[in-house]
Amino acid sequence: HDTCLRGWWTKANPVVSPYFDERPDGTVIDMVVIHYISLPPGQFGSGLPLDLFCNRLNPAAHPALGALAGLRVSSHIFINRTGEVFQMVSTEHRAWHAGVSAWQGRDNCNHFSIGIELEGDGEHYFDAAQYVSLEALCEAIVACNPVRHWVGHSDIAPGRKTDPGPFFDWQDLA
Repeated sequence: HDTCLRGWWTKANPVVSPYFDERPDGTVIDMVVIHYISLPPGQFGSGLPLDLFCNRLNPAAHPALGALAGLRVSSHIFINRTGEVFQMVSTEHRAWHAGVSAWQGRDNCNHFSIGIELEGDGEHYFDAAQYVSLEALCEAIVACNPVRHWVGHSDIAPGRKTDPGPFFDWQDLA
């Protein structure tokens, strides 16, 4: 399928992250994890989430970024507020998005999931353009992977994470 050539979605802008590794042998990718991120917190359009995921973030650029110094995180996909899609890690590889996590008796969800970050903050509705891009992306993902679980970061890391938050429209994703 042309949309999943070696784990890279042909409609995404490639921006390669160094933060990934191999999935365990025989891993079946059957989960998508939805996240939100805004940097600085509550601000959109800065481009800083991509800098964070690609090891280019200058923590001195804003007081709220200092705590992120040295943080090694990534996601497979980032969708900004205008619906532009960026891919940092091939879906064939393990991105570092879920952290300490578990779902239905399986831990380390990074092993078997694809992480999608939406530019958001849990206090605002996501933009319609983000849902349009997310829908197209999800169609491509299911064409290449037997996804059975669609979860939020809060579902796999309860008590630790709140994203994608109360303003994410799960019905729209369905």
